This record gives sequence, structure tokens and C-alpha cells, in this order.
Amino acid sequence: MILEPRFASDEAVRVIRNIRNDGTYPGQPTGTLLVRRGSVGYVRQVGVFLQDQLIYTVHFLEADNRMVGCREVELIPADAPWTPNHFERGDYVTARLGLAVQGTVIVAAGTTGEIIAVLREPAPTHYHVLFGTRVFHVPESGLDGLQNL
Repeated sequence: MILEPRFASDEAVRVIRNIRNDGTYPGQPTGTLLVRRGSVGYVRQVGVFLQDQLIYTVHFLEADNRMVGCREVELIPADAPWTPNHFERGDYVTARLGLAVQGTVIVAAGTTGEIIAVLREPAPTHYHVLFGTRVFHVPESGLDGLQNL
């Protein structure tokens, strides 16, 4: 099987998923966020992993000048349509308004919750937010940010 790269050297690309250290990035603990979703970088090299995956070395100038390996499925052209989101998985937020189920308020305005999923499609961005023991599907406009606890 011959793998044909979708992106060329020096091409601007956008990463569509958060890139965390899988243990291969030196000097950072495993799990550390290396590049935030939506960041633009430039392809420097293309390589093959396990004979069936293309890996692009991408230089992210605004992400601490990092060079990070990205799988092709994690990249889109930098000029492709993109809507940034305000929150990421693991971020803590508060409900801007009370959240109700069948007319009964279950989550009071100002209650803290944790983002457990980002839903970019269909637009606008929505989130699955864990409030206590319940998960709610909340639009971005219904949330305010907090510093991570």
C-alpha cells in the first residue's frame, strides 16, 4: 500500500483535536496539552508510522514554538472553515441560567460543572456538561468559564 500525503511541506494546517503528550514529547509529562484545537502550524516533514499511518511533523509557532507529530485525521487546511470553541474537555464552567427537565430546575444558575465532551456539529457549538451526577447538553451561550480547579 502506498500512502499519499494530503499535505505538503511548508503547507499551513489547522489541528482539529487537542494534541496531548502521549509520552513521546520530551520534557513534558504524559497527558500535558501540547497544542490546543484550532491552532495553525506548518508542515515540516511527513513520515510513516506502523506502515499504514502518515505522521506530519507540524511546527506550531504560537504554541511555544513546538514541533509536534500529528496524524493526518487530526489536520485540515488552515484556510478551511473553522469555528473556534470557548471550552475544552476537562474545563470547569458555570451554568449561566438554570437548567430544567420537564419544567423542574435541576441545575441552578451559577452551579459549577465540568465539560466532558465538545460537540462542534451541527453549529453552534454545544457541550456535554457534568453537573453533579447528571450530564446536560448545553449550548456555549449557556455557560461561563472558570479557572480549572
